[in-house]
Amino acid sequence: MKPAEGRRRVVIEEVQPSVDSGRYPVKGVLGEEITVTAAIFADGHDHVAARLLYRHHTQRRWRSVPFVELGNDLWSATFSASDPEDASRLGPWRFTIEAWVDHFDTWLHDLAKRLAAQSDSAQEIPLAYRIGAGLLDEAAARCKPRSADATRIQGAAAELRTVADQALSIYPDPVTSKGVLNPSLIALVQSYPDLSFATRHPVEFPLWIDRARAGFSAWYELFPRSASSISHQHGTLRDVAALVPEIAAMGFDVLYLPPIHPIGTAFRKGRNNSTTPEPGDVGSPWAIGNRRLSAGDGGHTDIHPDLGTFSDFDHLVRTAREHNMELALDIAFQCSPDHPWVKQHPAWFKHRPDGSIQYAENPPKKYQDIYPLNFESTDWRGLWDALCNVFLFWIERGVRIFRVDNPHTKPLPFWEWCIAKIHKSAPDVLLLSEAFTRPHLMYSLAKGGFTQSYTYFTWRTSKQEIQSYFEEICNPPVSTFFRPNLWPNTPDILHAQFQVTDLDHRRAIFRQRIVLATTLSSNYGVYGPAYELLEGRPAKPAPGKTSSEEYLDSEKYQIRAWNRSASHSIAPFLTELNQIRRANPALQRNAALHFHSVANDQLLAYSKSLAGNTILVVVNLDPLHQQSGVLDLNMPALNLPWQCSFEVQDLLTGAVYHWRDQWNYVALTPAATAHVLRIVP
Repeated sequence: MKPAEGRRRVVIEEVQPSVDSGRYPVKGVLGEEITVTAAIFADGHDHVAARLLYRHHTQRRWRSVPFVELGNDLWSATFSASDPEDASRLGPWRFTIEAWVDHFDTWLHDLAKRLAAQSDSAQEIPLAYRIGAGLLDEAAARCKPRSADATRIQGAAAELRTVADQALSIYPDPVTSKGVLNPSLIALVQSYPDLSFATRHPVEFPLWIDRARAGFSAWYELFPRSASSISHQHGTLRDVAALVPEIAAMGFDVLYLPPIHPIGTAFRKGRNNSTTPEPGDVGSPWAIGNRRLSAGDGGHTDIHPDLGTFSDFDHLVRTAREHNMELALDIAFQCSPDHPWVKQHPAWFKHRPDGSIQYAENPPKKYQDIYPLNFESTDWRGLWDALCNVFLFWIERGVRIFRVDNPHTKPLPFWEWCIAKIHKSAPDVLLLSEAFTRPHLMYSLAKGGFTQSYTYFTWRTSKQEIQSYFEEICNPPVSTFFRPNLWPNTPDILHAQFQVTDLDHRRAIFRQRIVLATTLSSNYGVYGPAYELLEGRPAKPAPGKTSSEEYLDSEKYQIRAWNRSASHSIAPFLTELNQIRRANPALQRNAALHFHSVANDQLLAYSKSLAGNTILVVVNLDPLHQQSGVLDLNMPALNLPWQCSFEVQDLLTGAVYHWRDQWNYVALTPAATAHVLRIVP
């Protein structure tokens, strides 16, 4: 079968970045530069040219930037997904590639060779000038009639013909700074390309542009019911608002709250996950729904009465904004047996043969206080609408960030539909996926629209594990759609490495892991009070035996009184790290992460560079002993020549070291934990 237009000779292949060949959008941040590469070529020796076309979904006209040849038919173009006239161009963008045979550039190249030889000048060179004049005439015809550009190009064509008509023994080179075809005129001609037979790539690649906080954030999680200044008194949203200035001063910009909704009483869990609660036990915030405790519907769009009212909630949202923070809410799509939906929509739940509703299980764990939703319900459309409306309800109240609980236990088609509907009216909404699951499923959630994702960082503890994992998630293809958010701890996860009794040992581990979290990723978070105060008591102690990742006296099941001014708190260290992150652009992106060699498995070295700012981090992974070694630095990754003297400043201590070339000695005690070094320009 013949093509519709057989004169389109250029081939465009291997376009990157793309996610599943354009099925899902590449992720970017407003104002961030995005580089597109492709293989672009044609038959024979003719030169080709190409341009990258891009536009926001609200724009009808494409904007363009030219591709630059890298060699061996590979090309590159860089653009910024922003609009000088409108800084709110969030959401869907598209880009594609247009390429064509560049007869004018081919002619310039051939002319240079002819002039260098000056052979058979009586015929070949004058003829070449006339061919060039004809190409200029065609370019002038593509200009606006009688425009200055057309006039200038026509003048150059006339000059070429004049020279061609002269009988000269040596012909001048018109392609010089002072010649007929000076660089300015060549650029002008190339701005009017002949696109008659241009090849347009058949795919318009989707691109999703988020606001800046999607790419750089520091999350602080706390339980509102433990926020009271009076020990063991149920905290309120007003108590949380009172803590906002202090948390903001530490450098955190997202305040994340577990579910704030009414909690069921049926099968309520007692302290330490007991199935026999005592009077006064407050239950798990994730057992959502209790009409009897609410003046509203008692479900996902209501507030637990002990936490306060919607007026208190609005006050918290305003207070956070006043301190350059945002409130993030937990969205957990599950219900307590007391949730209004259980009676109103019984088809939304799985029923066992005895007629009872199936509670949640993850054997051997049992969650009798939680009913999972049935996404194979005959009323799945109604269920989808109800769940999406939960997001829309809180968005209407000013929330723009959500942490989503266990999204991997809900269908991927639901999330793609739900997130698309959310973003249609609120493209600035950010969603963090809490999915500790298989890689393909974790990545599919990110492809389907989740802004950020929890990772396996918590369980990557050795040098080899850390390096290989971050080389995977911080480089294409994964980095084109997956934004890691590193959490050293959560209310569900107290890793075995933290479960040590010696305070100095524990402090060294907590410092080590928070340095890694804050410098390996531009997004990170902590379960705040527990991390500040080095909480390391497991529900089942004895690491090395049957260690549990559950906390003893877990805040999931009871109110905790946290003495955040305790002398052993590492809050000042968290503050210092957040200040370093904000002052150094290199730590606000992941793209330039590079690991450096050091012949000691207990020392991990890596760097990041952005906009002339370069940070080199060296971490002692051994919390018990001093470790030393000689760094083998990749100097180009530090924007330095292989042979040079340079200074590095430790941003944690202020010390300045004078280094030379790629080999440099370091030594770190457990107490010192790490060097966070700025390469001094």
